[in-house]
Amino acid sequence: MMGLTDEKFKEPGVKESPSFDQEGQSTDTASHDASQLYVDWTEAEEKRLVRKIDLVLMPILILPFMALQLDRGNIGNAQTDNFLQDVGITQYQFNIGQQLLSAGIVILEIPSNLVLYRVGPRAWISLQIFAWGLVATFQAFQKGLGAYMATRLLLGLMEAGFIPASLYAITTWYKSSEMSVRFALFFFGNYIAQACSGLIAYGVLHMRGVAGLAGWQWLFIIEGLFTICAGFLYLAFYPKDRDDPRPFTGIKYFTAREQHILSTRVVIDDPTKAPSSKRKTISMQELKESLSDWTLYPHVLLTICALAPTSVFTSYGPKLIMSWGYERLSSNALFSIGLWIQVFTAMVWGFWADKGKIRGIPVVAALLLWWAFTLGCRLAATSTNHTTRLAMIIMSLSFSIIWHPLNSSWLAINARSPADRSIKMACIVMSANLAGIVGSQLFQSSDAPKYITGWTVVVVLNSLALSFGLLANAQYRFLNLRGRNNGENGERAFFT
Repeated sequence: MMGLTDEKFKEPGVKESPSFDQEGQSTDTASHDASQLYVDWTEAEEKRLVRKIDLVLMPILILPFMALQLDRGNIGNAQTDNFLQDVGITQYQFNIGQQLLSAGIVILEIPSNLVLYRVGPRAWISLQIFAWGLVATFQAFQKGLGAYMATRLLLGLMEAGFIPASLYAITTWYKSSEMSVRFALFFFGNYIAQACSGLIAYGVLHMRGVAGLAGWQWLFIIEGLFTICAGFLYLAFYPKDRDDPRPFTGIKYFTAREQHILSTRVVIDDPTKAPSSKRKTISMQELKESLSDWTLYPHVLLTICALAPTSVFTSYGPKLIMSWGYERLSSNALFSIGLWIQVFTAMVWGFWADKGKIRGIPVVAALLLWWAFTLGCRLAATSTNHTTRLAMIIMSLSFSIIWHPLNSSWLAINARSPADRSIKMACIVMSANLAGIVGSQLFQSSDAPKYITGWTVVVVLNSLALSFGLLANAQYRFLNLRGRNNGENGERAFFT
């Protein structure tokens, strides 16, 4: 069962080792056929190489993800600096704008991934980073409802495809048993950005009045320019692909020996990642087959249900804390405590999944804790003890999205082909943004200040997410059992 167990290492076999040209490319065409490949390196060599891939690849992917989260989430911090009043919009209109951002991402998610599959991550993702960075920067000068709605929609359209494109790129560089930790490392950028956003906002929002601009305007300008810088770094240093790992600047990251191990080990683990299987287009038949695969939908549904409540925290978290009597700008810093804890819990869950070679149980465990603490928020909504309410918010944030990278890697590992993997990564991110559309309307001004109805809906959604997580576990176990009962007759094993 390819990809379900660690590769056994052995000394070089009697076959002649592949040869390389001066650029480090294999000159042995048969080496690209998975059936002809074999392990001719030591475990120590592979471990050193994996560490090197981590150092080369992951920081370049993490940095723009940090920028994306800052640009997407800083509007929650802006609310504590009179954003609604300065722009001239109501809370209801603010919610609609947040829905437009998510809708923009959903509209272009699959088209963006079709382009990615054709032109490659380096060119397409670089263009995306620059595009949304410009929108994020110039949104500082919005005024009125029309401008607000337009910038939210444009930001969503420009960001569409970045996350699934990056996740897809990661799957081409790593073995199945290594992906959960790398997905968690990638989302580390998201977690760090969320955790830093409150602290950054605390400092930047004090700039209100500098050059005649509001604090929230400086926040958008500074974080938007950071995104544009991240785009330049990505374009300059991201390797073209696994089989030609040279960046635009021409730096040679890997030796010829390392390039051989880099490509061969991944293809042995999953033959669908062989260079011979690469194509520049995804057919309509492949799109239809991926979208008609019923194993996709428990992942999609749990994502929608479990991520929708996170919109409440992103959009209203600092403002809720401020309403409990905490100082206006300090509320942003207090909100970040749970997000810093989340950085730790996410890494723990990622290592648990990879070391234990399981995905389903960690996903359900994280969903259970997320459900339990949001239930605590609902029960504390009527409490006059603001310390308890703050504690529940912090603990909820600590487990709010740590299941998300595991759920994504679980789906990626069980994909049938690179095209199937690309489409399903797009679907999982589309579902995350559908969740944003749902979540943006959970808290209404008529329900303020305790938001009893809003918190009740949050708990219901997390209960549904937990049910879909259990269903996802059950479906793969059922399919594996059916495969064993049929003597593995044409049945493939699924990673649970």
